[in-house]
Amino acid sequence: MAAHAVGSARRRANIRLATGCVLLVLTMGGLAFASAPAYRLFCQLTGYEGTPRVAIGAIAPGATGRQMVVRLDASLNQGMPWRFVPEQREVRVPVGEQTLVSYLAHNPTNQQVTGRATFNVTPEKAAAYVAKVACFCFTEQTLAPQESAHMPVSFYIDPAILQDPQMSDVTTITLSYTFFRADAS
Repeated sequence: MAAHAVGSARRRANIRLATGCVLLVLTMGGLAFASAPAYRLFCQLTGYEGTPRVAIGAIAPGATGRQMVVRLDASLNQGMPWRFVPEQREVRVPVGEQTLVSYLAHNPTNQQVTGRATFNVTPEKAAAYVAKVACFCFTEQTLAPQESAHMPVSFYIDPAILQDPQMSDVTTITLSYTFFRADAS
């Protein structure tokens, strides 16, 4: 009888241990799954790591009379069959004024392809002052076979950039987009 009680107690302990291990693995998996979207949101809200802010309102603060050069860059991740280029390589942007630029994407394949763009701003310290109002990078983009599309970006440069002494050397900002294939298995 005593041996049966010891075996039963050990079995309950093993079940508790196994349950704890399973819960730990599930919790770690959930945290790993949620970390990428949470980090992306953090970067968008703070401008951390060269990620521009997403403007909540669609109204820019107003022009200041100063201009900055914004260079536009486009690239494709390996495995993305599209052609993707900025329609203009460089624009002069009045600080505080909403600006619209556009990229051109073309799917040269004979099948529908869905892509998602990531974006970055250089120099990184300028990212906190670039506010996007509307962007193709906010959602996945799907192009039918042989389809081309204009992909607009509406943004402004926050006038606070002019008051930041660490930004006094910045006269050119590069806005970069990289398209990744979203429908790849």
